[in-house]
Amino acid sequence: MSLSRSAPHAKPRWFALAVVIALTMFIAVPISLAALTGTNFDTEDGNLKNDPVETDWIDVTEIRRNDAPTGSGDDSFTQGTKEDTAEPVTEFGSIPPNKSDLLTFGIYTEETASGKFLHMYWTRVQEPNGTTNMDFEFNQNKCDPDDVAGSDCALNGITPTRLAGDLLVTYELSRGGTVPHLFLLEWLTAAAQGSCDASNSFPCWGNRVDLTLAGAATGSINGVAIPQSESDGLGALSARTFGEASVDLDLVFDENTCTSFGSAYLKSRSSDSFTSALKDYIAPEPVNITNCGSVIIRKETDPDEDPNTTVFGYTKSFATDPTSANTFTLMDDGSETFAGVLFGTGLTVVEDVVPAGWDLSNIDCSASTGVIATFSGTSGTDTAGFEDGDDTITFAIDDDTDVLDCTFTNRARGSIIVEKITSDGNGSFDFTSGTLSPSPFTLTTTAAGDAGKDSETFSDLAPGTYDVAETVPAGWNLNSSVCDDGSSPGSIGLDAGETVTCTFTDSREKGAIDITKTRKHAADGPGDHPHAGVTFTITGGELLAAGVEVVTGADGTICLGGLVLSSFVGDYTVTETVPTGYSADDGPATVSVTTESACGDGNEATASFGNTPLSDLTVSVNSQVDGGTNSTIECELSDDDPDAESGDASGDVSITYEDLEPDTYICTIVIDP
Repeated sequence: MSLSRSAPHAKPRWFALAVVIALTMFIAVPISLAALTGTNFDTEDGNLKNDPVETDWIDVTEIRRNDAPTGSGDDSFTQGTKEDTAEPVTEFGSIPPNKSDLLTFGIYTEETASGKFLHMYWTRVQEPNGTTNMDFEFNQNKCDPDDVAGSDCALNGITPTRLAGDLLVTYELSRGGTVPHLFLLEWLTAAAQGSCDASNSFPCWGNRVDLTLAGAATGSINGVAIPQSESDGLGALSARTFGEASVDLDLVFDENTCTSFGSAYLKSRSSDSFTSALKDYIAPEPVNITNCGSVIIRKETDPDEDPNTTVFGYTKSFATDPTSANTFTLMDDGSETFAGVLFGTGLTVVEDVVPAGWDLSNIDCSASTGVIATFSGTSGTDTAGFEDGDDTITFAIDDDTDVLDCTFTNRARGSIIVEKITSDGNGSFDFTSGTLSPSPFTLTTTAAGDAGKDSETFSDLAPGTYDVAETVPAGWNLNSSVCDDGSSPGSIGLDAGETVTCTFTDSREKGAIDITKTRKHAADGPGDHPHAGVTFTITGGELLAAGVEVVTGADGTICLGGLVLSSFVGDYTVTETVPTGYSADDGPATVSVTTESACGDGNEATASFGNTPLSDLTVSVNSQVDGGTNSTIECELSDDDPDAESGDASGDVSITYEDLEPDTYICTIVIDP
C-alpha cells in the first residue's frame, strides 16, 4: 500500500513535537513514566494481565508474529546492516547469546473517544548484558515472500521496499533501566523532506523525535518474571524479556494528510547507538494503521446494461489525500474508490446527473463498515432508509476502519405502445386509461390489417402497473386485446427498460338476410306454399358487383350471412330470378342490415317474395263444313276493351291468351250460320 501525501516536502505533524521537546530540554524538565491521556490500555506495568480498571494484552486480540526458532534456522541481519541500510541483508544462523534474540512482537490499535493509540510489545529469549534497543518499523508497502516479483519487496525478498514517510519507532532502555525512551523517525528519500539523523546521504532515517519527552508515548519492561498463566500464550517470561509501549497516533499523524501503513516488523539493535549493527528480526506482518477512512461508490442499473453505455454523474463533499476531484462519473458495474478519506462529519455524495430515461431507484449502503448513512432528497431526510426522491448520502468518517460502501441502482424507464388494427374496414376508436397520459386518445385505422393500423406510444414511464381500455364503437366487435409480454391491457406490468406493445383488434359486426319464397299451387290446396329452387341475387355492401346468388330450399327459404352492417356500407338489394310459368308478386327488395346476426339466430334482416302460377287460355270454333258457319269470339280480360276475333273463310276462329294469372275470364262466342 503506497503512502499519499499532499506535498513531498510537507513537514510532518511531529515537527511540532520536536519544538516542544527542545523547549522542555531547555528548562530541564525530568522524564517520568506517565500514562497517555485518553487511552485505557495499560503499557506502564510491564505485564500482560488484566487490571480491574484498565485494558491489557490479555483482553485484546492483537496482531502477533513469532520469530523463526532459535538456532541454525533463525534469521537475522548480517554484513553490518544498519537502520539506514536501504536494502538490509539477511542470513540464517544463531543469534549470539549476548544479543537480543527475539521471540515475538505484537501490535494493537485502540480507538477511544479521545483519540487513536498504537500499542506494541516485544519478547526475547534472555536479558542482555547491555542496553535494550528494539526498533519497530512501519512500512506503507507490503512484502509477500511467496511472490517477491509481484510485490513491494526489497532485494532480500523479506522486508518491504521503503517509501518516503515510512516510520521507525525505537524502544531504547539503558542497562538496568525501567523507563524506556521512545523515538520516532521518518524515512527520507530527498533533502527537501528533511535532515538525516545519522547518515550523510539519502535515503536515510530523518532526525529523531523524542516521543516520550513530548508526552506522545510511554512504555515499560517487566521487572519480574511473568508466569505462563499470565502471559497470554507467550510462555513463561523471565525478568526483562518483555517490553511494551504505546504511542498517541493523534500526535503523530497529520490530520490533513492521509497516512497508511500496511506492514510492521521488529528488529533488535546491538547497542544504543543508532548507527550500530542490526541483529535479529521478526519478519513483517500485515497491519492496517491509518488515519483515513474509505469511500466506495458502486453503480448498478436495472436492467443490466450490456454493453455499458449510460453515464451517471456524482458530486462528493469530502476531502481526500491526495486531493481528488469532487465530481466523477460511473457506468453500470463500475465503481469509484476513495482510499484516503480524511476524517470529518456531514460528508456527502449525491447522484446529480441522471440521464433522461432513468430513475434512481435505490441506494444500498449495507456493505459499509463503521458508518451509518442517512439519505435525503426531495422527500427530506430519511433516517430509516432510502425512499423515492432521495439522491444524497450523508455520513461521517472518524475511524480508520470506517468504510462507506454504497451502491446506487438506477432503473431505466420503459414504454407502452397501444396499437389498433381492424381486421376488415377502417374506423376511429377511442381509448381511456387511468395511468397513461393523455387520456382519452383516439386511434384511426386507414385499411384492414397491419398496413392500415394506428398506434400511440407512451414513453419515459417508470416501472409499474398501467392500464388501457378501448371504448368499442357501435357496429364493431373487439376480437382480441393482448400485450406481447403476457400482461392484460387492464394490468400492464412494465419492467425497467421494457417496451410493451398492446394490440387491440376489431372487426365490423356482420348480419344476415333471410329470404322467404312462396307460391300459389292449386294441387297443394289454397293459400301460399313454399317455393323451392328459386334463385335470388343479393347485391350491394362490399359484395362483388355481380352479387351473390342463392337458391331457396325445400322450405322455400334461403339465408346469406357475413354481410357488413348497412351503417357501414349501405343497404342491400335482393332480386329474384322469376321461374318460368310464374309471375312475381314483388319486385326487387331493398334490405337494410342493422343488427349483428347469423343465419338461424332470429335476428336476420328479412325479405319475402311471392309468385303466382300463370296459365294460357285458348278459345276456338271449328266449322265442320268449310265456310258453313261464320263465328266470332269476344273475351273480356283485364282490359277495358274486350278482345274480339272473327272467323276466317273456312268459318274457323281461334283466340289465345298467354301468361294469364289466375282470374275469371268471360268470352262471348257467336256462331252465325
